[in-house]
Amino acid sequence: MAVGDIEIRDDRAAGRLEAVADGEVVGRIEHFVLDAPQRALVPVHTVVEPAHQGKGIAGSLARELYAIAAREDSAVAPLCPYVARWAERHPDQAPAAGLKLMRAAKAWLAAHPERF
Repeated sequence: MAVGDIEIRDDRAAGRLEAVADGEVVGRIEHFVLDAPQRALVPVHTVVEPAHQGKGIAGSLARELYAIAAREDSAVAPLCPYVARWAERHPDQAPAAGLKLMRAAKAWLAAHPERF
């Protein structure tokens, strides 16, 4: 996906959704995939390089994360505070995750502290 001069690419193997400008990664959402109690993308951190802040990159990354989840028939369990706030502001694009799913995502993250 491209937003203006920003390309958004899914590096699933590395657990990153990246915003790329002129060949340089200028922002990213770090995430993992949860398989139970249902399949879900779990964003943990959103980072935008200082020189690129204020350009809507983080919002574009969050929007694309939810779009990917929708295409894959997956949920999103936002542990990242930015993505959680974005989802609250865009309920039409970001279906809420259930309590059981959020608990499972938090438990997975607690069991894998080295991952992030």
